[in-house]
Amino acid sequence: MNPSKSALHLLSALIIPWTMCTSFYMAFFNVPEGLKLAIVDLNISLATLFIPFLLLIRPFVRRLFCFVVCLLTVTLVVADEPSGNDNQSNEKWLEPARSRLMHVNGGMPFFPHRANTTGNLVLNVKDFDNAQVCGACHTEIYKQWRSSMMSQAWDEPIYRALLKRASSATEGKVDTFCTGCHTPIGLTTGQITSDINRSSIEDSAKNHPMPGVDCETCHNISARTGLDNGAYVMSPRAHGKPTKFGPRKDAVSPYHDTVYSALHTRSDFCGTCHNVTHPFSSVAVERTYDEWQESTYSLNDVTCQSCHMPGFKGKAAIMGPDREEVASHWFSGANAMMLKHLGQEEGSQRARDMLGRAGEITFQQLPAVIIPGQYTSIAVKVTNVGAGHKLPTGFPEGREMWIDFRVQDANGRELYRLGSIKDGKTEDNTRNFKVHIGDKDGNPLDVEVWNATQILSDNRILPKGYDVGEFSFLVPADAVGPLTLTADLNYWPFSQKLADYLLGKDKVQVEITRMANVTQSVPLATTVSVVGSDTRHF
Repeated sequence: MNPSKSALHLLSALIIPWTMCTSFYMAFFNVPEGLKLAIVDLNISLATLFIPFLLLIRPFVRRLFCFVVCLLTVTLVVADEPSGNDNQSNEKWLEPARSRLMHVNGGMPFFPHRANTTGNLVLNVKDFDNAQVCGACHTEIYKQWRSSMMSQAWDEPIYRALLKRASSATEGKVDTFCTGCHTPIGLTTGQITSDINRSSIEDSAKNHPMPGVDCETCHNISARTGLDNGAYVMSPRAHGKPTKFGPRKDAVSPYHDTVYSALHTRSDFCGTCHNVTHPFSSVAVERTYDEWQESTYSLNDVTCQSCHMPGFKGKAAIMGPDREEVASHWFSGANAMMLKHLGQEEGSQRARDMLGRAGEITFQQLPAVIIPGQYTSIAVKVTNVGAGHKLPTGFPEGREMWIDFRVQDANGRELYRLGSIKDGKTEDNTRNFKVHIGDKDGNPLDVEVWNATQILSDNRILPKGYDVGEFSFLVPADAVGPLTLTADLNYWPFSQKLADYLLGKDKVQVEITRMANVTQSVPLATTVSVVGSDTRHF
C-alpha cells in the first residue's frame, strides 16, 4: 500500500474515534468548563486539518467523517450548556437577548426572564411539593420562612399592583420577566398569563394558587447561567426522582434524594435574582449582588448568607442530628412595614433589628455655643456600618432612607426642621438617599420602571462608606437655651403616597423605621447678634 495513503488511513483511524469518545464523554460526565473548551478547540483543529485529505480517502471514510461532524456539533452544544454548581464563573450578562445562552438548544424558554430548566422544558406542577409538606420534617426552618418576605414574594400587595400596571402598559411583554423571581415555580410550570398577572390577589389565590420563593424553588436549583434576571436552572427531578440541592455534604433524607451544591453556599446563588437588568433598555434597575461584589465584604468571604441566613444551633430536620450551625431561613431584610401589614410580627421585628444594625448617624464638630440671631450650620454624618451593599438597596421606585433633622429650644419650641413627611412623601429638599430612574427624555419615573432607560442619580451609601451633609438654620434672637439638636436616620420601603396610588387611599399604613438617632444639647451664647440685611445663608 502507498505509504502516504497508509498514513492517511492511520490518521483517520485515530481522529475519528478520538472525536467520538470525547463527544460522548462530555455529554454524559461532569467535565470542568476549562477542559471542555480545550477539548472542543482541539477537535475543531483536528477536523479542520482533516478536511483537505477527504478527497484522497475512500467513500466509507468520508461518510464516517460526516457523522463525526455531527458529533462535533453535539460537542459544541454540550460545551455551551449552563455550568454546574461547582464551577461558576463571574460573568455579568447585561443584555439577556444577546447572551450566549441563546445559542443553547432551546434558548431562553421563558424570555425575557432568564430562568431555565433541565432540557429547556416546561415543568410539571406535580414535580413540586407545597412548602407545608417540607414543614412536616423541617419544622423550625418552615416556621422561619413563613415569616419572611420570601414566602410573600408572589402575594405582596405592592408588587402585585406594580405587576398589574406593568403587564397592561407593556401589553404583556414583561409578564414572565417579573414573575420569574417572585414565583419561579409558577413561571417554569407555564402557569403565568397576562390575565393572572392582572388579577387581584384574592382571585389568583382562589383560582390559580402559586407559591412565592419557597423551599422547592431554592432547593431545586441545580446551576446558574448568569448573574441577573433569574438566570437559574430548575431541576426538580435531576436523578429521575425528587432531588434537593443544598449546602450539606452529609445530608440524608428518606423522602427525597439530596445533592451537595457549592452554589448554595455562595452569594452568586442570590445574585441570579438580586441583580435586575431592564430586559429591553438594559439599564441596571437593581444591583444588590454587584454592590456586594465590589465591596470589602466579598473580599473577606462575608456572603449574603452570612447576614441574611445566619446559623443557629439545632436541627435542620426533626429526625436529623443536632448541629452546631443550621442556616436560618428568616431572610431578614428591610421590609418591616409589609411583614407587619401581613401579620408576620416576628419577621417584622427582625427586619427592624437588621435596619438598626445597618446605619449610624452622628454630629460632626458641633460648635461650643450657638449665637442667637445668627445662622448656624450643623454637619451630620451617616455611615453604612452593617450592610454589605448600598444603603438602601433594592427596587428604585420605593426604597428610601433619609435624615429628619430638628432643632428645639429649652421651651420645646421647634426652631427648624427638615425631613418631615408632607403629602405622603418626604418634604422637598430632604437629605435622602435613593436612586432615581428616568425615561429616554430624562423625565424622572416614580412608578413606571418599565419605561426606564437611564439612572438619573444615585446617592446611596456604599458598604463601609459615609455621607456628610450640612443643615443651616437661623436661630431666633428670642430662643431660650440650650438648644436640642436631633437627627433621625429613617427608612421606608416605599412612601405613603406610592402605596395610596397603587392600592387606594389608606389601604396600607406605611410604617417608618427609625434606623438610628442622635441627640445633643448645645448652649446659647449670652450675646445676641441681630442678622443684618447683608447676612448670607451658608
